[in-house]
Amino acid sequence: MDRPPENYVMDDQAAGLFRVNRRVFYDPECLEQERRRIFEKCWIYVGHESEVPHAGDYRSRNVAGRPMVLVRGDDNVIRVLLNTCTHRGAMVCRQKSGNAKTFQCPYHAWTYNARGQLVGIPGEDAYSDAFSREERGLASPAGVDSYRGFVFACFDPAAQSLYDYLAGAREYLDLVADQSEVGMKVVAGQQAYSARANWKLLVENSYDGYHGLPTHQRYFTFLSDIGIDVRSRDLASAPHQKPVDLGNGHAVVEYQSAWGRPIAHWVPPFGEHRRAHFEELRAKFEKRFGKERAWRICETSRNLGIFPNLVINDIMAITIRTFYPVAPGYMEVNAWALAPLEESAEDSALRLDNFLTFLGPGGFATPDDVEMLESCQRGFLNREVEWSDISRGMKREHPSITDELQMRAFWRRWNQLMTEPQIQRARRAA
Repeated sequence: MDRPPENYVMDDQAAGLFRVNRRVFYDPECLEQERRRIFEKCWIYVGHESEVPHAGDYRSRNVAGRPMVLVRGDDNVIRVLLNTCTHRGAMVCRQKSGNAKTFQCPYHAWTYNARGQLVGIPGEDAYSDAFSREERGLASPAGVDSYRGFVFACFDPAAQSLYDYLAGAREYLDLVADQSEVGMKVVAGQQAYSARANWKLLVENSYDGYHGLPTHQRYFTFLSDIGIDVRSRDLASAPHQKPVDLGNGHAVVEYQSAWGRPIAHWVPPFGEHRRAHFEELRAKFEKRFGKERAWRICETSRNLGIFPNLVINDIMAITIRTFYPVAPGYMEVNAWALAPLEESAEDSALRLDNFLTFLGPGGFATPDDVEMLESCQRGFLNREVEWSDISRGMKREHPSITDELQMRAFWRRWNQLMTEPQIQRARRAA
């Protein structure tokens, strides 16, 4: 049973003060409420359509703590199936990926096709006429839908549509998806790691422009060594930079990139011999979208957070990252690279090198970030310091990406879902 709402967030907009009670980062009861009120009520990212391109292709993975299977049926429909036999509960798909016409439970050999239908039962004559195969197919979440190739699931039958849920985030997913004329693909391979920190710290960190220069000094030294000077720039006044509250807890920071983007933004370290190739790519984007949108796609970067736990970093490469709390102070993280289907092998190698150099688990950024998040989690042991401050830029007319507007967007939605009486939420959904 839910606890009565409590004061998790202090939001004084008149004074320009925003604080979060640190209890939300270490309290087991808070995590249990998050599982019920957030992860079982919101649309959660499952995978990308490109991961299952052919009939029978599947990917099994944990999504928000639940084993699921993303699969393309023989009818070409992509489904999300709950990975549990309807007989006695064993997982029916035990491989991470592959192609299969059927999934067979290893316990009693109940067999399901790629549509989730129950097609085989050993000794079926032992069951009465009341038994129905149709009722015992593999279950699915209440809602399964996709937008521009990104597949989501939701367990709340009263939830708003995925289209409406994404709200302003759709614009930024479009900027990602429009980087290909024929479609985007998840590059083969997956990075999986963990952090001894609360999952919401990674939400904050993923679009926190304030920590960049202090935390990632090694990376900016590396950029300087290869001829890209970022440290002399004032990020707060850089051109075309802004944080945006996208609604429903989603937010983004968008800014002009100093580093190169394999999509069509050449910089000297990419090699002079590749300049003409990048200019040709740029010309194609301008023909498709006009100069203004082409410039935005090619030369601006964006760190997009889709509530609650999906981050798409469209920076020097495109990264899809999800994370889920196993315990209040421990999360599991998964990351994939996204690229245009038609990308050349040379461009793909450049993209993956950029991806691994900065955002890979052993890159310049991720180990720094994990250390800082774990340091925060250790610091929370000092219970006498009750509140974290997220007030930066709150009274600015035009906040910068080094401010914390984007974090406040997340926390306001989180606090609403965590404190709103359940009956009120049901009425609002209806």
